[in-house]
Amino acid sequence: MDKMFEHNNDMREITFSPHTNVLEQAAYKYQLQERETPNLYRNLFEYDSIPKVAFNHRHVPINMPSDIWITDTTFRDGQQSTSPFTVDQIVHLFGLLNKLGGEKGIIRQSEFFVYSQKDRDAVKECMAQGYEFPEVTSWIRANENDFKLVKDIGIKETGILVSCSDYHIYNKMGLTRQSALDKYVNMVEKVIDHGIRPRCHFEDITRADFYGFVVPLAERLTLLGEKYNVPVKIRACDTMGYGVSYPGVALPRSVQGIIYGLIHYSGVKSENLEWHGHNDFYKVVSNAATAWLYGCSGINCSLLGIGERTGNCPLEAMVIEYASLRGTTDGMDLSVITDIAQYFESEIGYEIPARTPFVGRSFNTTRAGIHADGLLKDEEIYNIFNTAKILKRPASVAVDSHSGIAGIAHWLNGYFALVGDERIDKRHPAIIKMKECVDELYANGRNTVMGDSELEDMLQNIDFELYRKLAHIHVKKKH
Repeated sequence: MDKMFEHNNDMREITFSPHTNVLEQAAYKYQLQERETPNLYRNLFEYDSIPKVAFNHRHVPINMPSDIWITDTTFRDGQQSTSPFTVDQIVHLFGLLNKLGGEKGIIRQSEFFVYSQKDRDAVKECMAQGYEFPEVTSWIRANENDFKLVKDIGIKETGILVSCSDYHIYNKMGLTRQSALDKYVNMVEKVIDHGIRPRCHFEDITRADFYGFVVPLAERLTLLGEKYNVPVKIRACDTMGYGVSYPGVALPRSVQGIIYGLIHYSGVKSENLEWHGHNDFYKVVSNAATAWLYGCSGINCSLLGIGERTGNCPLEAMVIEYASLRGTTDGMDLSVITDIAQYFESEIGYEIPARTPFVGRSFNTTRAGIHADGLLKDEEIYNIFNTAKILKRPASVAVDSHSGIAGIAHWLNGYFALVGDERIDKRHPAIIKMKECVDELYANGRNTVMGDSELEDMLQNIDFELYRKLAHIHVKKKH
């Protein structure tokens, strides 16, 4: 063979790729690299300083799968960070996930614990709803009792913890890389023997030796799936939120490098690959979208982003991201996002920070008078999209010392749902008088936002006839 095809005396095969339509060298085969001591990447993770982002300027191609979806972990990872849900609450939220995901099942699966009786009751109730999507899956420990429990309930897929960084292999479990690999492969084979599809959670992948452990393990598991003709899914878990999506970032922190490597070197198919991120460094949404772009079909999320420490990727964020990347909602009902947020606050008692995108009470509320003036003239100037149509959340203005007459006028028109010729101009005498009253309140020391009932009372006192007219219009529309 021509010397140009040799690499360190390794004769690498040249094949035509049907995916890229060019000749490619066969991927290197990486072997497990055993060590006496753990590789903790101290050059990146010094612990007494902020973790470093290193670049090697290597780029991998975008490879968006033809089919992408969202999976849910609200009732597993999410529930670890909140007061436990009741069975009825879980069933209700599960129904909202089904409605949000639409007939195509963009929200493909939802993950549950099965340890307690309450967990099992919730699983049975959700399965009894008869939805095709989301499919109920579980997360278990690697022992025979848990395998049997999942099988008896009728769950067809379960997650299994497969920790892959030396922090876990050496420092937590006291194993070597070889013994950890053998243990993981053996327990995944047992899951398959029980007739259950395995989903392997590669915990702490963004601190793991990618070529020395992750790739060889993923390849072994992929070959195991081929042996039994059962898909072995791999969930790449950015457990500590160390993942980075910048171009040219070095492993183990490169999100696109991880996804590319699992596909290219380990033979993992996109449909068997899932990303699970945490938000410790505010990168959870951009990392998840990057995983999609570079070949990962599934993104694991939780409602409102609830979860361990800073939380998981917010499911509602990835629903919006899906529509942004695909140019379509594919049948999803995005207005259910608002129903979910309201249910969490009114029925579960979970307080959503008011300015949280898409779900916070004030996410599309402005206080700036100049912004309110723009909203009055053309809502598109200061609203991210038609939030009234898409999320059932009209753009609004909070009235305080900075709102001006434009802010008060916008509040009034929004509060009474006035449209077209019904709308009240900011120069109306009642608006000007309300502005004077608001200014006086803040001049005398008020420092909180005006409430709807306060402004309604103010309008009644200033111009009762106008108030009665607007209230009549509002009531007529409601009925």
